[in-house]
Parts: sequence; structure tokens; C-alpha cells
Amino acid sequence: RCIVDLQNVDKLRGIDQTSGLTIGAMARYVEIAECKTLPPAYAALNDAAYHVGDRQVRNRGTIGGSICWNYVASCMPAVVLALNGTITLASSKGSFREMDAQDFILGPFETAREDNEILLSISWPTAPARAGSAYKKWGLVTDSLPVVGVCVNVTLDTEGVCTAARVAVAGLADGAQLSVPGAEAIIGSNGSDDSITAAMATVAGSVETHTDHWADAEYRDQLICSVGAEVTATAFKRARS
Repeated sequence: RCIVDLQNVDKLRGIDQTSGLTIGAMARYVEIAECKTLPPAYAALNDAAYHVGDRQVRNRGTIGGSICWNYVASCMPAVVLALNGTITLASSKGSFREMDAQDFILGPFETAREDNEILLSISWPTAPARAGSAYKKWGLVTDSLPVVGVCVNVTLDTEGVCTAARVAVAGLADGAQLSVPGAEAIIGSNGSDDSITAAMATVAGSVETHTDHWADAEYRDQLICSVGAEVTATAFKRARS
């Protein structure tokens, strides 16, 4: 057995926006955080990468490492779920396969990657018009792991009404999770305060929060509602920009 350093493999690095958006597995958080050309639909990637860990972590850590590790309190798995990324894997046999993020991210420290595979990239199609996303976490100290994190992705029609949405929550005992009921509650909303508040209550009620030494379940529910409301309002604002 040996350890192979992948950091200088060019095909695993970089952010390519030639056709849609493709982020190499070895793209570092700092590259994503400082990328000024991501469309509003994928701005949640900037949000999450900018506040991952401390400066040292952001300069060394990679999006691929976060997705494959799939730690219960990681930010990136929730963002990739909410943005519906496509995961591309390569095996030692020379074969390739693609899958949706929700099929790749299975549970805490568990993904669909086989032992003989490496993650090549995460990709998205060309961003639709009037789409916006946002992510925010709440931790005990700045840039700490999230006690709760919420990512919201919306697409609006010409009247500013949401026609499609995805919501994911980070910081849960079972790891990052999609809230399908929460997304359905956002669809049809025009982004009013009342509609967002109601939708976030649905999100909080659709996921199982837990109690630990950081926060109890009830407080996590409150955080999902408050942080989620702010994130949803930002996603709507970006979609209108």
C-alpha cells in the first residue's frame, strides 16, 4: 500500500465554466470562495467555502475531500445536495460513472464511492434564468462546524413566484439531508416574509434534529427556522438580480 498525492493532478483541479459549471475534486475551498464569476444559481458554493474552517483549512481543504468524507457537520455535502450536483467517479479499471448527489451521499461518513474509485468532479448544467441559491451556518464560534446549516436553491418565473426549489440541512445526526416537504412549501411563494416563515417551519418539522453538548433538538429547530428564513430571502434576492 502507498499514499498517492493528488494535489498536482491537473484534471482534478480548477473551476471550469465553459459549459455549465464543473469543479474538480481537488479544487480548494479558497478557490471556490474567491471565484467571482459563479452565477447566482450556484452562489451557495461561495457562501459555504468562504466560511469553512479557518484560513489554513480553506487554503488546503478541497471540495472533493469534504464530499467523500461526508462528515455529519460538513457544509459542502448539504450545498451539493441542494444544488443537485452531478458526481463523476473514475475507477482503477478505467471506467467512469456519474450519479446525482443524493444518490452519492448516503449517510454519515458513507458515500456510494467504491474502494477502487476516486472522485473526479462535481458538475452542474448551465444555470437557468432567475435562479438563486444561498447557504448559511450557525456555529458556536465564527467559522466553526455548523450546529445547523441551511442551503436553499430557488428558480422563479417572470412574476417572481418560485417554480422549483431544493432545501438541504447540515449539522444533523444523520448528516446532510434534503427536505422535500420544505422545498414543496417554498414552491408557489413570492418570497414574502410570511411564506418563508411557514416554509422554514415545514423544513424544521421534516428533519430529525438531535440533542448533544452543542445544542438541544428544540434549539436546532429554532435555528433551522431563523437561519433558513435569512437564507431563503437571500436566494430569492439573488434569483431576481
